[in-house]
Amino acid sequence: MLLQPHQRTKLDQSDDNLFYSFPRFVTHVDENFISQLTDLYRQLLQPQTRILDLMSSWVSHLPPEMEFAHVEGHGMNEEELRRNTRLNSYFVQNLNENPKLPLNDADFDGVLCAVSVQYLQYPEAIFSEIARILKPNGVAIFSFSNRMFYQKAIAVWRDATDRQRIHLVKSYFQSVKEFNTPQIVATQPELPAILQMFGIGGKDPFYGIFARKN
Repeated sequence: MLLQPHQRTKLDQSDDNLFYSFPRFVTHVDENFISQLTDLYRQLLQPQTRILDLMSSWVSHLPPEMEFAHVEGHGMNEEELRRNTRLNSYFVQNLNENPKLPLNDADFDGVLCAVSVQYLQYPEAIFSEIARILKPNGVAIFSFSNRMFYQKAIAVWRDATDRQRIHLVKSYFQSVKEFNTPQIVATQPELPAILQMFGIGGKDPFYGIFARKN
């Protein structure tokens, strides 16, 4: 296994279903991050293809001008998923309890996961499932910043730097032989010294890691 048991632990060990039982109609990241994510989708996805938005919510950040044959949503809160106008259908599932996706083999052209990879306790199993449901040359795109629900992120993520988290997600891809070499897009906005002096935050860093199925 890629991770040791202690690396998978969460500070809040209570049932995830309780934590996600009420909707959060927020984006968790700033407009700068969202713009970069949408641009990355625009570059890597093709119109009229089948997309899975994994660990989604009430918004998917897909390019508004692109139409897809089907967008399947997955998440932990049905009210959020119901609000998402880009989804054609969706399902609710706790991937930490059951990593098996209820989807057919080689049925999707793209799999997206935005600002949620830090909550996966068994990422090896999830990335293997993603490879299973992707068509050949299909792409998986994972994005994250430095924000999280700290109590629900796994220990190895909480204890890592941003650079280490990039390598961690790369290792998730590399643990599955069906993926080719993962590519990285990273933007870390520089914060002016005067803002640092007063403790004022800058733009959210953007990290995108993607790979195609062989």
